[in-house]
Amino acid sequence: MLRDDSLRDTLQARLAAWPRQPIVAADAPGHRRAAVVLAIADAGHGAALRGLPRHRRWSREAALLLTRRTRQLQRNAGQWSLPGGRLDDGESALHAGLRELREELGLVLPAANVLGALDDYATRSGYVITPFVAWTDGAAQLAPAAAEVESVHRVELTELLRADAPLLDPPHDDSVHPVLRMPLGRDWVAAPTAALLYQFREVCLLDQPTRVAHFDQPRFTWR
Repeated sequence: MLRDDSLRDTLQARLAAWPRQPIVAADAPGHRRAAVVLAIADAGHGAALRGLPRHRRWSREAALLLTRRTRQLQRNAGQWSLPGGRLDDGESALHAGLRELREELGLVLPAANVLGALDDYATRSGYVITPFVAWTDGAAQLAPAAAEVESVHRVELTELLRADAPLLDPPHDDSVHPVLRMPLGRDWVAAPTAALLYQFREVCLLDQPTRVAHFDQPRFTWR
């Protein structure tokens, strides 16, 4: 799946047609707002993850930028994440997502590079996340912030299309909804990030109308 104009047009059209479901304050009392960016870049030399191949030459296969958080953070320490964070006072979700992308990865994108947004997702840790899909220049020269980001990985979009995705675990005692994970090489990503990756796969790559707000998260992500 090459990162080319055809892919960009397809993603933008599918996001424009998607009846996005926002979550308003009344539906998630006490939750703070946050935004993340699913940034599409070239796969480059690969994700450098167990079970995923490395490329000898620079690959123009389309990939998502996924980060591993540092172990020193108070929240989400060591977890797989999309670039993003909470909104500052008076800030829009879009501005926050692009600001966090710049602060975490040194990647500056104009608002015109944002192709659209997926459904809001409320987390057990008290946030409502708005996910944006954005298009990079491909090579996407990165300068990760060492205080927040342990590593950055270019995960090919085809990895999201695996037949064993998603992974669904039994509900917690206080819920009827399954816990969602997404396989990644010989590892896996937990919801909430996994829920956003799964909806991106379904809506943007497979053109399937799929909601994910009901999927739950593993307990270690609640803090």
